[in-house]
Amino acid sequence: MELGEGSAQQTRQVLLFFVFLGGSLVSSETRRYSVAEETEIGSFIANVVKDVGSNVKDLAAREARVIFDDYTPHLRLDPQTGDLLINEQLDREALCPLTEPCILHFQVLFENPLQFFRAELWVEDINDYTPTFLDRHIVLKIPENTAPGTFFPMESAQDLDVGKNGVQNYTISPNPHFHLKLQGSDEGRKYPELVLDHPLDREKEPELSLTLTAFDGGSPPRSGTALIRVVVLDVNDNAPQFERPVYEVQVPEDSPLDSLVITVTATDLDAGINGELSYSFSHASRDIRKTFEIHPISGEVHLKALLDFELIQSYTINIQAIDGGSLSGKSAILVRVVDVNDNPPEIAMTSLTSPIPENSAPELVVAVFRVRDKDTGDNGRTVCSIQDNLPFLLKPTFKNFYTLVTERPLDRETSTEYNISITVTDLGTPRLKTEHNITVLISDVNDNTPTFTQNSYTLFVRENDSPALQIGSVSALDRDFGTNSQVSYSLLRPQDPHLPLASLVSINADNGHLFALRSLDYEALRAFEFRVGATDAGSPALSSEALVRVVVVDDNDNSPFVLYPLQNGSTPCTELVPRAAEAGYLVTKVVAVDGDSGQNAWLSYQLLKATEPGLFSVWAHNGEVRTTRPLSERDAAKHRLVVVVKDNGEPPRSTSVTLHVLLVDGFSQPYLPLLEVAADEVQADSLTVYLVIALASVSSLFLFSVLLFAMVRLCRRNRAASMGGCSVSEGHFPGHLDVSGTGTLTQSYQYEVCLAGGSGTNEFKFLKPVIPNLAPQGAEREMEESSTFLNGFGFN
Repeated sequence: MELGEGSAQQTRQVLLFFVFLGGSLVSSETRRYSVAEETEIGSFIANVVKDVGSNVKDLAAREARVIFDDYTPHLRLDPQTGDLLINEQLDREALCPLTEPCILHFQVLFENPLQFFRAELWVEDINDYTPTFLDRHIVLKIPENTAPGTFFPMESAQDLDVGKNGVQNYTISPNPHFHLKLQGSDEGRKYPELVLDHPLDREKEPELSLTLTAFDGGSPPRSGTALIRVVVLDVNDNAPQFERPVYEVQVPEDSPLDSLVITVTATDLDAGINGELSYSFSHASRDIRKTFEIHPISGEVHLKALLDFELIQSYTINIQAIDGGSLSGKSAILVRVVDVNDNPPEIAMTSLTSPIPENSAPELVVAVFRVRDKDTGDNGRTVCSIQDNLPFLLKPTFKNFYTLVTERPLDRETSTEYNISITVTDLGTPRLKTEHNITVLISDVNDNTPTFTQNSYTLFVRENDSPALQIGSVSALDRDFGTNSQVSYSLLRPQDPHLPLASLVSINADNGHLFALRSLDYEALRAFEFRVGATDAGSPALSSEALVRVVVVDDNDNSPFVLYPLQNGSTPCTELVPRAAEAGYLVTKVVAVDGDSGQNAWLSYQLLKATEPGLFSVWAHNGEVRTTRPLSERDAAKHRLVVVVKDNGEPPRSTSVTLHVLLVDGFSQPYLPLLEVAADEVQADSLTVYLVIALASVSSLFLFSVLLFAMVRLCRRNRAASMGGCSVSEGHFPGHLDVSGTGTLTQSYQYEVCLAGGSGTNEFKFLKPVIPNLAPQGAEREMEESSTFLNGFGFN
């Protein structure tokens, strides 16, 4: 901002310098242009070319521009046509708030050669402002005895417009008391005056509302209004008047001291001090002044002493009201003393039985009591009642005796006690009542069965946990009381006769805590169910049952087991690899299983040692051993590889396997004694290529099936978790799996892998399982699902 202001200052200095320097080049004639305010931007004002007598082509060459004295670009010059156009919307009231006419001086500057033309822009006013009163609400106070013909000057309205667009006339709303007269000022402005035509009467019309309207001379004219509130000031010309000449009131004889007897009210049409009234007794006797008192401002009459109907039945009190102008009004009060029912009923309790059993039969007598009232007549007759919605009834007997009996069977679990309020009301005026509260306790009967907080419980126990650890708890509630609500827990006989429940879990009979008696093995027993009973200590005892399901959570307690090659101490199996094998040649495949499940059974393979590092590699997710580069004559003939198989448990477990690889020039008679006829080298090379292509295709299909199967398993687990409400802990799992839902071959299968001769090429053949299936039913079901899924892709 500072830089912008400095640059503008420098520009102004340069322009002034050129103005003084070329003073002789300034035209003496001043051209005048006019424009109405708020004209739209871009509107045409004049053509400089015609006024100056120059050529349009000279404008751009001579760099013509418009400069205003206030350095504000109100107009702009079109260099193509020489037209002066509105550059911004002009507001006459903002440009010239105090001057008329509104003239903006500017110059048309030509360079090359330097020449100035003076000009003026007259901004003409339009009627864009409305007359406005500075005070929109005018309060005018006039005494009611003001003489007609009195003048009351009013403030004039303000209008930012000038000339005929300014304020020209005033009017006032029609009324019977005032008319409006216009007066002129030395400046030529007009201001209004109110003239009183008829006398005012505050008692008839204390206030008047008039509307003063100012009009300007625009076309169309604009107007503004102000509200005149005429307040008529009072004159004491009215005496106080009471509402009634005689006030009659009945006062009960038992009214307390300082109680309100009556409030008298007088009105005075005057206002202010002329309408302020003071109340007092007039010619009152000593008994009246001793018994009653009147408040001088409010007119309230209160008792100073107690009344007695038997002594005095009525009082006549004279009162007066005096205003601030000493005018007064008079009235009288006739007080009649009324005999009242001042004795409340009484209740005398004879007998009460509490507590009572909740299984009591109806019509059981709970209480017997008597009611009496010292009054006579209707004041001595009584009505007795209890609350609604109670299982009890009141029955009258003889001579105001009542019995309280049960109406229906009771339930202690719904209400342990009943607070009964016996209410006795007489028939006097006003009615008096007496309340007597009794409490009836309900004793408990064993009529509620213990209820478990859940119909079934699911407990999760990690395998190999120490014995005698608490694995969970069950809880049952009994709505009864005392010994009837004391619950003991026990294990019920399992439905499965082969489940050794007594050796697996035990339960605390007092609190329902469940304990594992021995360490559990996930691979042997994955889940089991049993029922728990809850029995109360009532007589007779009541009981209920709940189902408990214990799920054994797998722990990583099994190391991977290598199916191929078998490490049984016999002669190691040697893998033959032709020296003509290219990079990526499948040497063999390490097949392993893990007895655990989930991520504990997801296996990965790693080459730990090799006779010649960099020659062989092991695929981490399927155990395939392949060559990493083409073989050469310089490579050793015998190689020993150590492969580590590791699961994904926490902590992980691993097993190592040793592979023996023999590099040969070809599968000839010395290395394959089982072959009867050797094929020629051309046929061997052809079959080797076919074998590599087949293995690559099978491996790709195998990886795709494993990925698809893993996705299906994960979807099933997510759906099961959302439906069952059980959460499964997340962990880091390998990105690719081999087979089945556990990421490896199931433990119940062992495969034989060998080389098949006859064609001179390597070929793996997976035979049927030779180990019987000993997995639990859950694992068998998962294995069948995996087998069915793999069979769909051609894996038999």
